[in-house]
Amino acid sequence: MRAINPIYCLIIGAAALVAGLLLGNVLQTIRSGSKSRKILAETRRDAQELLEKAEKESQTIRQNADVEAKESTIAQLKELDRETRKRHAEIERMEDRLLKREETLDEKVKFFEKRERTHTHKLKELANRQKSIDKLEKKRQDLIQEQQAELARIGGLSQQQAKEIIIERMEDEARKDAASQIKKIIDDATDQADMKAKEIIATAIQRVASDFVSETTVSVVNLPSDEMKGRIIGREGRNIRALEAATGVDLIIDDTPEAVIISSYDPIRREVAATALSRLISDGRIHPARIEEIVDKVEKEIEKSVREAGEQLAFEVGVQGLKPELIRLLGRLKYRTSYGQNVLQHSREVAFIAGMMASELGVNVKLAKRAGLLHDIGKAVDHEVEGSHALIGAEIAQKFNEPREVVRAMAAHHGDEPPSTIEAILIQAADALSAARPGARREILETYLKRLEKLEEISTSFKGVEKSFAVQAGREIRIIFTPEDVSDQEMALMARDIAKRIEQELEYPGEIKVTAIRESRAVEYAR
Repeated sequence: MRAINPIYCLIIGAAALVAGLLLGNVLQTIRSGSKSRKILAETRRDAQELLEKAEKESQTIRQNADVEAKESTIAQLKELDRETRKRHAEIERMEDRLLKREETLDEKVKFFEKRERTHTHKLKELANRQKSIDKLEKKRQDLIQEQQAELARIGGLSQQQAKEIIIERMEDEARKDAASQIKKIIDDATDQADMKAKEIIATAIQRVASDFVSETTVSVVNLPSDEMKGRIIGREGRNIRALEAATGVDLIIDDTPEAVIISSYDPIRREVAATALSRLISDGRIHPARIEEIVDKVEKEIEKSVREAGEQLAFEVGVQGLKPELIRLLGRLKYRTSYGQNVLQHSREVAFIAGMMASELGVNVKLAKRAGLLHDIGKAVDHEVEGSHALIGAEIAQKFNEPREVVRAMAAHHGDEPPSTIEAILIQAADALSAARPGARREILETYLKRLEKLEEISTSFKGVEKSFAVQAGREIRIIFTPEDVSDQEMALMARDIAKRIEQELEYPGEIKVTAIRESRAVEYAR
């Protein structure tokens, strides 16, 4: 039931009071005759008009009150609808995150189940092999006993003497059989090398993928305290959403104390986000408008730094006439690494090395330097474009009208295309020299030298080894055996033993190839 308006009641009361006063006056004068009756009629009309006017005003007031109440209700409903939609959006985001985590866990469970099945299968194979070995050992013992008795009977030897002769003969035969078996296994493995190599690479990728991705796609910004995490997130997450939208990266704020993790495949975006976040933390004013302002300023600074780095590199190498876009792509390599080696510094080294080799050979030095400088430019955009960085870089160079020899050398420096010019071969050699030199990629010189010394020391400790040489920057050990002391079959066994000992005693990246060499030489002098 609608409440009675107080103003309406006041008006009605006032009208009644006035009407009463008028009627009182009329009653006092009613005795005065016809004039009094006329006044009474007029007074009644006035009172009636006043009552009608009050009634209209009260209706107007009620209508205005109803309109205001409806408008207030509509505004409250709109606000409630906005809040509900916002909550629904937040719930959907949380559901997406939970779904992704569940998928990741399912994949891990499948991987571990597959590994467990593989291990079970291998254990069964080992058990079967052990049974076969036990049977062979028993058969060997029986044969030894039979031959011992036969020799004692025929030659009149004592049992101990016969035993020693038989054991020596059996050891020689077992060694020869083992060497033959190992050679057969190696030949079979060579026939299946391609398939096995793919399996090994896939397994290696599974084992190191997470570490490699974390190392090459993540930056860490240190915070003065854990309280700063709340300010970075902002009310209902508005600050962190604004920063992610402005920079195009993912901010991970987890249980890591006093640190925020920035994740992105683009090194330029990570650098922009890290610099902007550091400045916001120092400034203390963290809100969406300030975030956009700082990010815009940092992007301009990084772009300027990229351009200056590219111009400086081209000037140092002595390459002129590069298009501005190529200069910018060169500068982007400042924030790109490959196996721990800065790609900008690597490009500088390749250009200088290729130039020196071209000078020694008497070919075009400027062309070699230009191709060496641009050979890895595809790495500046390889996270945005599909394909090998060598072919991507060659397409970019061709787009900006670089010489045909430069384009061919860039495309062939990793074997994606066969080298068709001398400059292409020089770029391949210079790239390998820069990447494989000691200390270039995640390895300091001291560790490198110690590994080479240890490799040669392990090899020469075996009987029959004449010399050993660590080559290919420690990726291969070449062992020369004395032909009088070691046979071909024994050489295969010793090469395998050396490889096993290297695996046990050394830590090294990738793999080390053990090459065994045995040759007979006859030298005479004519006088």
